This record gives sequence, structure tokens and C-alpha cells, in this order.
Amino acid sequence: MNSVMLVGRLAHDIDVKTLESGKEVTRLALAVNRSFKNADGTYDVDYFDCILWDGLAVNTGLFCKKGDTVGIKGRLQTSLYEKDEQIHKAVEVIVEKVTFLSSKREEQKEEEA
Repeated sequence: MNSVMLVGRLAHDIDVKTLESGKEVTRLALAVNRSFKNADGTYDVDYFDCILWDGLAVNTGLFCKKGDTVGIKGRLQTSLYEKDEQIHKAVEVIVEKVTFLSSKREEQKEEEA
């Protein structure tokens, strides 16, 4: 079974692109804190490359912004590409579902109050 569930913050605003085929796609980086502290006493962060298609891409782009916390469910996909005459492997999350959990802007408003 190939299934991934992650909860993290959007590392940048979402830019939805329309391909020549008419399909819509976006790529996003999801910043996920590790559940333990490092030797410096802080939490390390892992960044996961995620791909969203069609309506999921459009709706996420409309309602989610950089810093928002989301949960995603999807599957891992690997691909090979060549750069500088070397073969590299990329592992990406193909997102099937996005759950909006909290807004960075709303959290900041609550802290100011």
C-alpha cells in the first residue's frame, strides 16, 4: 500500500498553472516539524514536495496561503531526471485530499488580542 498522511505548514503561496491539455496543476512545499528536538534543543523541519491536480489544485490555491496549516493525504511517486549529466531521483507526494486546519493570519490575530 502506498499511502502518506502529513500535517504541516505551506512554505510558500500557491501558484496554479494551466497546462496545454487544460489540466490545472500546482506544486507546493509542505514544512513538517519533526516530533523530537535536535542537539540544539530545537525542532528540525522536513520539506516535502507535493503535487496537486485540477479542482484540488484550484481550491487549495484559492483558500490556502503561505504559513497555513494543512493536512494532506496522498501517495508517493518517484521519478528520474537528468541534470548536469547525472541521473537524480525525485520523490514527490501526489496529493489526493487537503484538509485546511488553521490560518497563520488567524493565529497571529489571536496572539495580538
